Amino acid sequence: MNIQSQIRKQARLHRMVTDEHFCPYGLKTKALLEREGFEVDDRLLRSRAEIDAFKLEHGVSTTPQVFIGGQRIGGYEDLRRHLGKPVQEPGATSYQPVLAVFATAGAMAFAASWAAFGDVLTMRAGEWFIAFSMCILAMLKLQNVEKFATMFLTYDLLARRYVQYGYVYPFAEAGAGVLMAAGAMAWLSVPVALFIGTIGAVSVIKAVYIDRRALKCACVGGDSNVPLGALSLTENLMMIAMAGWMLAK
Repeated sequence: MNIQSQIRKQARLHRMVTDEHFCPYGLKTKALLEREGFEVDDRLLRSRAEIDAFKLEHGVSTTPQVFIGGQRIGGYEDLRRHLGKPVQEPGATSYQPVLAVFATAGAMAFAASWAAFGDVLTMRAGEWFIAFSMCILAMLKLQNVEKFATMFLTYDLLARRYVQYGYVYPFAEAGAGVLMAAGAMAWLSVPVALFIGTIGAVSVIKAVYIDRRALKCACVGGDSNVPLGALSLTENLMMIAMAGWMLAK
């Protein structure tokens, strides 16, 4: 039993480490094997000739490559599957980007409240949470406005009628968020947030809950795989709520 266990815990890893390129997946694969208790025979491919010869010998097109018990397992994701660990498939949807934004904005809001008032649970913390969320979401959109505007066209009702609105939206969201964080120029930030939030909420409700369309949300930028749905609607409802609260104040 001990001999079988020892054999099972030995792995051979071939990974690329040249002067021109250091393969990050090779290092991630090595670290994963070591975490799982494998003794790793780490074989570095240090030149293009070595890499090409290895690929030709084993009939593979990529490195790293892992061998366990004489059997080729494959690369990093293949190893994760072999070990029974989750692998995010290409194109798979995830709410993680939006949750990360809200968690970060919440932490920033509590920190700002603590610094300003000595207490994390203040009304201002709630206002900052929404304002900071708007700013972070806008920043992600502004990384590539063209891609955001293209994805935005798939569901936003106003952008479909006036294409340029998709290019204006992230700037409007960022501006309103900054002004709301400062508590300044409510005469400008409130109508902007109310307008874009209302249009956005109506668009999401129509696309998801009336038309039953399965779309990706552009809320964290045009490269995201966030499904259009409840969390996407939250962004717009927060803007509406913030605008209404500032009006009430």
